[in-house]
Amino acid sequence: MGTDDKISNKAEELKGRAKENVGDLTDDEDLQAEGRADQAEGSLKQAGEKVKDAGRKVKDAFKK
Repeated sequence: MGTDDKISNKAEELKGRAKENVGDLTDDEDLQAEGRADQAEGSLKQAGEKVKDAGRKVKDAFKK
């Protein structure tokens, strides 16, 4: 789950950014939209990972 998912999610964001940039250069609105969607999906997944990490920290704090 942890680091591999975070790397995968960040890669998805970067892929989306690249698609959006290519769409900007070629005036391809569909590619721009697809790039923004990829970025949003990657960001949401990253947020989910952060929530999981915070939950683990809270759980660990109560174990002590």
